[in-house]
Amino acid sequence: MKTTLFFLLLTFSNFIAAETVYLTSLAWPPYSDKSLEQQGASVAVAKAAFKAEGHELIVDFYPWSRAVNSASQANSKYVGYFPEYMHETSDFVFSDATGTGPLGLLQNNAKPIAYSSVGDLKGKRIGVVQDYVNTKELDDMIASGTIKGDAAPSDVLNIKKVAAGRIDAAVIDANVLKYLLDTDKSLSALKNKVAMNTTLLEDKKLYIAFRNDAEGQKWQKIYNQGLTKIDVNTIMANYLK
Repeated sequence: MKTTLFFLLLTFSNFIAAETVYLTSLAWPPYSDKSLEQQGASVAVAKAAFKAEGHELIVDFYPWSRAVNSASQANSKYVGYFPEYMHETSDFVFSDATGTGPLGLLQNNAKPIAYSSVGDLKGKRIGVVQDYVNTKELDDMIASGTIKGDAAPSDVLNIKKVAAGRIDAAVIDANVLKYLLDTDKSLSALKNKVAMNTTLLEDKKLYIAFRNDAEGQKWQKIYNQGLTKIDVNTIMANYLK
């Protein structure tokens, strides 16, 4: 009788402790998108980590700027957003790494570019996605005007601009490029016109950015604990293949 009561109390305690956490994300397949299986590779990892701690994750998808802004509001139900690259900010605190993505330059096959460092891109017109963080060195050089940044609202538009020769290259994640070329019908005629440059900018680590307040820091700690209980690399690899 005592044993049964103990397990009932334990189960009830776990039920009471279980919470639902809300994050924002964007349509950035194969990492995140509401139409994807498990809502994408990064969402699959995040849900597994929260589940390992007994919590449920719900992700709502918005355009990138709105996703970030919605998570930054003090009264928002969203405690963070993802996937994000590490960068300097006082508004958010970052989780431990929750996967990686190969960030590089998309080039026109008829006009390939040669570079071994970001400094070699001086004077080039490089496409970026509006409000995305790239690499600090590249973003600093674009901000100073050393590299001509050309902002677009999406990776799809940047692919089209590179193919048309309107820009010299565009920053893109290699997994994102492969997914878009394989699935977006508007890009089907461009597959032989563009390709990733073989020199990567960086193999970028992906994170959840939690709002830098008591609630955000609480979920950051819970999430990091959950990450230790799952195999992030295996989940990502199985999904992306």
